[in-house]
Amino acid sequence: MKFELLKEDNGARLGKLETAHGIIETPIFMPVGTAGTVKALTQNMLEELEAQIILGNTYHLYLRPGHKLIGSLGGLHKFISWPRPILTDSGGFQVFSLSEIRKTTEEGVTFKSHLDGSKHLLSPEKSIEIQLALGSDIIMVFDECTPYPATPKQVADSLALTARWARRSLEEFNRRTGSVKGESERSALFGIIQGGVYLEMRKQSAETLLELDLPGYAIGGLSVGEEKGYTYDVTEYLAPLMPKNKPRYLMGVGTPEDLIECVAHGVDMFDCVMPSRNARNGQLFTSKGKINIKNLKYAKEDRPLDEDCSCQTCKRYSRAYLRHLYHSKEILSSILCTQHNIHFYLDTMKKIRQAIRLGLFKEFRQQYLDNLKVEN
Repeated sequence: MKFELLKEDNGARLGKLETAHGIIETPIFMPVGTAGTVKALTQNMLEELEAQIILGNTYHLYLRPGHKLIGSLGGLHKFISWPRPILTDSGGFQVFSLSEIRKTTEEGVTFKSHLDGSKHLLSPEKSIEIQLALGSDIIMVFDECTPYPATPKQVADSLALTARWARRSLEEFNRRTGSVKGESERSALFGIIQGGVYLEMRKQSAETLLELDLPGYAIGGLSVGEEKGYTYDVTEYLAPLMPKNKPRYLMGVGTPEDLIECVAHGVDMFDCVMPSRNARNGQLFTSKGKINIKNLKYAKEDRPLDEDCSCQTCKRYSRAYLRHLYHSKEILSSILCTQHNIHFYLDTMKKIRQAIRLGLFKEFRQQYLDNLKVEN
């Protein structure tokens, strides 16, 4: 993997990330394909939407259909017929959020599957084994997602454990690939900085992980219930402490406003289930703010969701029709709404990159945020 920082403009960074399955232009948003699919979209649709990279989930793919099966069929790229880059998370957040019954020890996390109640152990070594079998371009170290709220002692204990797990993740990656720096011809290993909302602990976590000299670094443990201001404060504080010549990834964030604000703080990569999940629930993102298509006021509106959007949904269908599909529980509702939301996110990132390229990010940022406040 190779990352090249091309330009900086008012804190925002324009970059190019080369992986085994293609080049990614940053800043970038990665649609979440949890179980090998971005819900409601085909891979052809994703390609037409110009998705450069998608995210897969270690926890879900391990439980079903199983990493060994996927590996025997040629890896996740071949299994889902996706020729472009894939990032997989470590599974740590899903164990934290989905498993009501779990036990964390030095070895790893023992949990019960949300599918059938079967018992499993997910450790740093197991997470790396799974992700390498999937053949991901970007692999994440196994970490403990710090809950919110948490006391300083809880966060400190979690940080120490996460640091030890990160080192074990690196050792397992190197053992299995023959690498010495967390990077092979096919995959690169990223570290995850934790620390909750405590800035000094975030700094401590970053310094510990930077000693491992990994190919990239992520900010984890946000969007877990804390107030929005904490997300911005942590990102603004932490991003400058991360290596300038390596990609910076903010995990699980967020709204269109979050994307542009965190790009301004120097973040290069984002993922979030919000555009696809919200689409299935009738919430759509537009250049003039959010629309809840289920609302009665859209029942007779013979105009597109967003007059400034060039997606196929906006080119062809009215708000009234989309509302009808939603209330009729038609499958097409999820397809069209997801198509629009993913397009909106990817197009936002495309416009951000162009603004940085032209040295106009500050002006673009202000205009973009002002437009989101306009009444739909």
